[in-house]
Amino acid sequence: MTGERPPADERVAPPWARRWHGERPPWWPEGQAWPPERRHWRSRARGLAARIALTVLAVLLLVDLGVAFIASLIARALGLAELAPGAIATASVALFVFLVLLAGAAATWRRAGLPLTEVLDAIGRVAEGDYSARVDVRGPRGVRRLVAAFNEMVERLATADERRRRLLADVTHELRTPLAVIQGQLEGVVDGVYPNDEEHVRAILDETRHMARIVEDLRTLSVAESGALALAREPVAVAEAVDDAIEAYRAQAQAAGVTLAATVPDALAAIDADPTRLRQVLENLVSNALRYTPRGGRIDVAAARAGDAVAVSVSDTGRGMSADELARAFERFQRSADSSGSGLGLAIARDLVRAHGGEIAVASEGAGRGTTVRCTWPVAR
Repeated sequence: MTGERPPADERVAPPWARRWHGERPPWWPEGQAWPPERRHWRSRARGLAARIALTVLAVLLLVDLGVAFIASLIARALGLAELAPGAIATASVALFVFLVLLAGAAATWRRAGLPLTEVLDAIGRVAEGDYSARVDVRGPRGVRRLVAAFNEMVERLATADERRRRLLADVTHELRTPLAVIQGQLEGVVDGVYPNDEEHVRAILDETRHMARIVEDLRTLSVAESGALALAREPVAVAEAVDDAIEAYRAQAQAAGVTLAATVPDALAAIDADPTRLRQVLENLVSNALRYTPRGGRIDVAAARAGDAVAVSVSDTGRGMSADELARAFERFQRSADSSGSGLGLAIARDLVRAHGGEIAVASEGAGRGTTVRCTWPVAR
């Protein structure tokens, strides 16, 4: 079978070993198989390269000695040998070192030339939009670092391009539904199918508000991810921000049969935050929890000191999240099949919290066991 090593009596011995007629010579090391198998072509190539290198060095040495001898004759003819007795030897050694370095540089460039050529070819493919281009990492250390950096750069470009395509598809999908509703309502009113009354106009207005909210959320995400989000930071009382967020959804929670409660210590330190963005985060978290909590459930908003920060958590007794949903919780447009939201709430909350220098995490014990979202905010100094 191909790849298996043949028995010792079936190996093809090199020519120098055949004259022993299968008998191990007395000078052959004990414990090593006889006859020796023919070396792989790579091993032979390395041996040939070593012999060539030694031959080149010998030739260089002979050339150097010849130049030194000629220089010595010229110096004696000009009567300069006594003035500088060590100059000829120094020049000879310098010439030899220069020739050796030149040979080494040529060998190094030969080794580096192939990877660099492949990098140039791969750059051309990337410029044409082919993000699958990769180059094998090999060659000298500097070339390996260059190739590895190039591969990493192309990987990031491929990831960014995939995210861009997915975002475009998600935005198109999200805007298609309200646009279809608006178009259908307006066509019905124009054709006389629907009366031009408050009910149909309000439906159109609701869909336009939904579209405006999606566009504004996407703008917030874009600005936050680019690091250009302007924050009007000031000391903010956490209790007041939590109360405002709860009151905004009190009526909706009562209509859905869900209890809203808050637990915030009176002496809790103020946080350094933009009040508008802080309220936006809390409202997104409460709205998201209310969307997944069934009638008779409960949503608790709590805050406590956590070192140099204040931790605010929103816990619900809703449907919970699976391990796969937890891993993708902060992705854009990520939502369950029974959700009526846009899937941007947690993504916006993450970017706004990080813009303040805080962290956010989501936890769930599984389906039917509720979800907790915890975010930290720096304490005002």
